Amino acid sequence: MTSIQKEEKASIVNNHNLPTIKRIPDELWDEIKNILPKEKPFNTVGRPIVKYRKVFDGILYVLRTGCQWKMLPKEYGSGSTCHRRFQEWNKLNVFKNTWIKLLKIYNIKIGINWTWQSIDSISIKSPLGGRKQEIIPRTGAN
Repeated sequence: MTSIQKEEKASIVNNHNLPTIKRIPDELWDEIKNILPKEKPFNTVGRPIVKYRKVFDGILYVLRTGCQWKMLPKEYGSGSTCHRRFQEWNKLNVFKNTWIKLLKIYNIKIGINWTWQSIDSISIKSPLGGRKQEIIPRTGAN
């Protein structure tokens, strides 16, 4: 590991107050853009084209803030367009492939401590499990 990589690693580990990413930085976009499907050419018939980078920024905004798709600020384009692309890209494993690629890059630059792992889950009540509630028939007014 070079001295620059050691400094990068130390700054990431020691700086717990990193800013929230609301737009994809150029360096990161250069890694992500090749995973996305080909964009529609500009001189085609139909709805106006929304550049993938703008859409990706909109998706990132929704995921980071938790806002509804229809409440997405106009600077990211239409919320319905971003949501449609999110669904399409999810089916195409774009986010999974992006995650894998970025983990590999991070592992090369900083290194991943594979001996420490964490899992996040949610537990919900099984819809068919548990006791059935007794049905109480209506008796009418008193």
